[in-house]
Amino acid sequence: MTWSSALRETVRTGLTVERTKLTPLVALRGAAGVAIVVGLTLWLGTPTLAVSSAFGAFAAGLATFQRSWRPRPVLALAVAVGLGISTFLGYTAAADHVLFATLLAVWTLFAGMAWAVGPVSGLVATQTIAVMLVTVTLPTSVLGALEHAGLIAVGGLVQALLIVLLPVRPWGLQRDALADALAAEADYARRLRHDPVARFDPQPLMDAREAAELTPRQARSRPRQLGGPRGVAERIRPVLASIADPVLGAPAEGPERDRARDLLAAAGAVLDAVARAIRWGRPVRLPPEAVAILQVPASGPMLKGPARRSAYRLIALLGDAVDATDEPVRSTGPAAGEEHRHLLRPSVPRLVPLALRALRREARWSSPVGRHAVRVTVVVLVGYALGTALPLGHGYWAPMTSVMVMRPDFGQTYSRGIARFAGTVVGVLIGGALVAVGHPGPWVNAGLAVLCIALMYLLMNTGYSVASACIAAYVVFLLGIAGGDWSQTVQARVALTLLGGLLAMAAYALFPTWETPRLRDRLADWLTANGRYSLAVLHAFGNPAERRPRRVREALLDSRAARTAWDEAAARALTEPVRHRGISRTKERTAEAALATMGRATMLMEAHLPDRDAEPSKGAEAFAEALKAALPAAAEAVRERGHLDWTGPRAVLTAWQAEVGDEGVAVRGADLLLDALDELAEGLSPGPGGRNRAARRP
Repeated sequence: MTWSSALRETVRTGLTVERTKLTPLVALRGAAGVAIVVGLTLWLGTPTLAVSSAFGAFAAGLATFQRSWRPRPVLALAVAVGLGISTFLGYTAAADHVLFATLLAVWTLFAGMAWAVGPVSGLVATQTIAVMLVTVTLPTSVLGALEHAGLIAVGGLVQALLIVLLPVRPWGLQRDALADALAAEADYARRLRHDPVARFDPQPLMDAREAAELTPRQARSRPRQLGGPRGVAERIRPVLASIADPVLGAPAEGPERDRARDLLAAAGAVLDAVARAIRWGRPVRLPPEAVAILQVPASGPMLKGPARRSAYRLIALLGDAVDATDEPVRSTGPAAGEEHRHLLRPSVPRLVPLALRALRREARWSSPVGRHAVRVTVVVLVGYALGTALPLGHGYWAPMTSVMVMRPDFGQTYSRGIARFAGTVVGVLIGGALVAVGHPGPWVNAGLAVLCIALMYLLMNTGYSVASACIAAYVVFLLGIAGGDWSQTVQARVALTLLGGLLAMAAYALFPTWETPRLRDRLADWLTANGRYSLAVLHAFGNPAERRPRRVREALLDSRAARTAWDEAAARALTEPVRHRGISRTKERTAEAALATMGRATMLMEAHLPDRDAEPSKGAEAFAEALKAALPAAAEAVRERGHLDWTGPRAVLTAWQAEVGDEGVAVRGADLLLDALDELAEGLSPGPGGRNRAARRP
């Protein structure tokens, strides 16, 4: 992609307004928090205090709308503490430009590194920089600084209190995450009826797992419907695939395939019913036709072999899903205790060492987060210097725009920069026009500011340009409370927003962190994670007596995480104008399909793991050892553009097939797995077309 194409794509993305689900009650609650804080300070204090306190309530409310499984009051309180500290420090250093610039640089550097902990932490840290830049422009003393900092913290406390007193659909995010996972599996079951090798996006299952991580206090109040179906959903997916697969499941044509299609359709209907029940907290209502299909026909089972075993297991798992949704989940037993420990979310104090380790891990020059922290620090300092030097007033708008639009990747930074400028122009023009025509007083300005915040909370997920327009109008009305000149506000806001956006874009162009050159590393990581998953499953066939379900489970989770990292990296690289530095789109698609097929082949074998008293498979153990020996060199070849050599595993598989034939789930699954690895070798091989003739299957 050329620079012109990349810029056109970022403009299109930045100006896109999407249709999304709105949450009016939640938006109204957040706006009420801002209204309470602004109204009380305007009534009991001064317009300056009202402006200062409004930023705290606004930022705390904004943080509670982010995608996080933490309780919303905790997020609001965390923002309140961060905003209070940053505001007080900013006030105490504001009198000396050099001292304030030093404080701003140090604070921005650590705030940029906060993205290493997670996106919500990065956003909260960004809000503290913005508030530090804004509030220090309001004149005050040291005691006044304490007062302003306290008021900003009170804004966060009010938002937290409203969330506790006025809960809107408690556990709604967790319910939606689990329901989305079950609905995704229902859709997967229906697609398998027509495409036996249909791909499945594991992201809904990963989201459901993250949503199930609870603190001990949360676990005591969790609704019973959220306690059991997730584990069942995880086990259903490989069973669905094993029934549909023409190699390890029902034949491609004939009565068995018809029966498999009926079972998949019934499974989709049952999973949809369970998803609806969990989403809205209602009893499960099963379609009678689906229940009839899941009964064993009077003439006897129609499926044979592995497909028949998968069908019986599917029926049992669907029954478990319905029972877990309708009945209280028992917390006793080794399985329940094991899962509870595994999904235990650490409390906030215990997150501190984890956050410090994440910061140390990213504190290096080659890290995208580390480079982002340095980049945003330099841009904020330059923007602060230019905004102060220009005779426009409100010089903080330039660095505040930069810090709000900058992200660790190219696409988001440029698209948010475009959206910020476009939204700001619209917002200040509308806000300025209303102020010019109506000449509202402080209380009317306060009401209009609260209305803008309500619209922003309501529409923020439709696009950043819409949110920016609401924020721009909000600032116009907010400064109108303190008697600011609306005409100067419009001119300065537009000019300095443009300056801040251009500084952010120029910084990324001059000091980039491209994802494209790292795509091969992401592929190698995905191959390695898939390999560990395959080895765990093959070892279970080779030595059933020592089978460890936890090892297979953890390897599967690592494989999903590696695939998600690849998907995110590929999406970011797609918008970058440096495609020539990475892997071609043809090779990228081929490699992605091959590794997805490798994971699917392993998943099919996992659906038929032997019991502990089953006879060991020497062929599976030998194949696992050969694959284990070949994986490190293959991962290095992916990184270094070399040839992938699977001759060792191929020779072992050939001998295994000569000994037992094509009978058995393990040997047929290993054959599918090696076919996928051969496809990966062909697709990534150097040379035109990416074909590695030497590595092709004979």
